[in-house]
Amino acid sequence: MDVDLRKLRYFVAVAEELHFGRAAERLHIAQPVLSRQIRALEDELRVQLLRRDHRGTELTVAGEQLLQDARSLLASAEALVRRAANAATGVPTLTIGFMPGITVTAEVRALTARRPDLGVRLLRTSWDDQVEVLRDGRADVSVVRLPVDQQGLEVRPLFQEPRVVMLPVGHRLADKQAVTVSDLAAEHLLQDPEAVPEWRDVALEPRRADRPGNPPIRHVEEKLELVAAGAGVCVLPLSTAGFYPRPDVVAVPVEDIGPSQVCLAWTAVRRSPLIRDFVEIALALARQNRPDGGRGAAG
Repeated sequence: MDVDLRKLRYFVAVAEELHFGRAAERLHIAQPVLSRQIRALEDELRVQLLRRDHRGTELTVAGEQLLQDARSLLASAEALVRRAANAATGVPTLTIGFMPGITVTAEVRALTARRPDLGVRLLRTSWDDQVEVLRDGRADVSVVRLPVDQQGLEVRPLFQEPRVVMLPVGHRLADKQAVTVSDLAAEHLLQDPEAVPEWRDVALEPRRADRPGNPPIRHVEEKLELVAAGAGVCVLPLSTAGFYPRPDVVAVPVEDIGPSQVCLAWTAVRRSPLIRDFVEIALALARQNRPDGGRGAAG
């Protein structure tokens, strides 16, 4: 059976929205057309993917499984198209993703010295897309910060670095040389608590029925704006904090919080010699730059 990628895209939109009208708007097609395509997909697969009644739309067990598999399949299809387009230029190209606070200058210089014919592209990533850019082909290899979903990826540790809490100037803890997680228990955290499990385990806020939510935050700059405004605090890797100095925000070390783990990652099915060369260079430079084993920033 040949699976129609267009129908899969339609299904993913409905599965994510759980509303045919919103999914149709997102896809820029008429709702009746969308409904017909979903029914056709169910007929082809011979399973029911969605249940619709007066209460709304929900996924069946088969639908949940298809959604999980379809996302990776569609990302792979996008990656295939991007890599074919890059190859058609006739110039070997490597796209390197990197998280805020991380530099890859030394690695790129060493790689281009080894491969003068190589075109290197750099792609700044965020917590939301640092793995997605690998799966859909926007990046060939990336310097990521854990935790990430490692399914289907090759991951190699590079280095660890301390994390600090970002506080507004004038905060009760801003003049401290260092703080503990317990000192932050009463603060509002401007990020996913799963990213700071030490805080999550002692925090007072999650126990409150009226705890404030967080607006969608995609970039470090947005977090720091909120910190400066007194809306809460955030925990960042030391190098990231150093890349965004502000007179109205203070970085304070946290004594009993785990370090930020920085790794190289790429999709496991790739066997590109360019990726291999970059990984070899990055690991070698990481070893050279650590006094006993770890370095504070890549490059």
